[in-house]
Amino acid sequence: VQLQAFGGGLVQTGGSLRLSCAASGRSFSSYNMGWFRQAPGKEREFVAAITWGTTIYEDSVKGRFTISRDIAKMTVYLQMNNLKPEDTAVYHCAASTVWKPTITQAYGDWGQGTLVTVSS
Repeated sequence: VQLQAFGGGLVQTGGSLRLSCAASGRSFSSYNMGWFRQAPGKEREFVAAITWGTTIYEDSVKGRFTISRDIAKMTVYLQMNNLKPEDTAVYHCAASTVWKPTITQAYGDWGQGTLVTVSS
C-alpha cells in the first residue's frame, strides 16, 4: 500500500492540528495503521495505532491525540490537541499486516512524513 501524509505545519503551544494519511493500492481495510514521529537527533518513536475496534497511544499523547480512520476514504487521521513543543517532529504514517503496534519493524509500508512544529 502506498501512503502519503499531510497536514503538518507550525502551531503555537496549546494549538491543534489534524494529520491525514491517504492510502492507495491494495485493500486498506486489511491493514493496521500507525503514526510514528521523529524529532531532530532522536530515533523514530511510536505515537498511535489503530486496528479493528482497538486504538493504542504512547503515554505522552494520551488524552491529547486521537487516531481514527475512514475506510471508504482510505485515510487515517491523527487529531492532535493541546500541542506542546516536545511534540515537534516529522510525523510518519505506516501500515502493517500484523498487530504489533509499537514496533517500528512490524510496519512494511511508510509515508514520506509531514513536519509538525510547535512554538513555545
